[in-house]
Amino acid sequence: MNKSILLIEDNEENRYLATFLLAGRGWHVTHAPDGPRGLELAAQMQPAVILLDIQLPGMDGYAVATALRQNASLDAVPIVAVTSYAMPGDRERCMQSGCDGYLEKPIDPLTFVQDVESFIKTDKEQAAS
Repeated sequence: MNKSILLIEDNEENRYLATFLLAGRGWHVTHAPDGPRGLELAAQMQPAVILLDIQLPGMDGYAVATALRQNASLDAVPIVAVTSYAMPGDRERCMQSGCDGYLEKPIDPLTFVQDVESFIKTDKEQAAS
């Protein structure tokens, strides 16, 4: 099973916490501090899931999600927005941009890994797709 996760997040503390929690369950987390680097890494590594902050410098997460969805090789990779944007319409805008899921910040350390894993297809599910 692919155990790699791409985390596109500019905040160092958020990166640390997410990585700490995910690594504790055996996930290998690669970081991208901004959208352009995230697009580059996603194409190179084919992660099991992409965790995407929406409030990024330069290129916001909506634009990143849209660009990721334009790469056919990433069609099967779930994109999950992990964001503090929690106003009415924010979840819908994330989904319209190409995200498959939405998790609000601050993340809950007790449920975060399980929440992320719920978006990842198993090898068996991928073979059936």
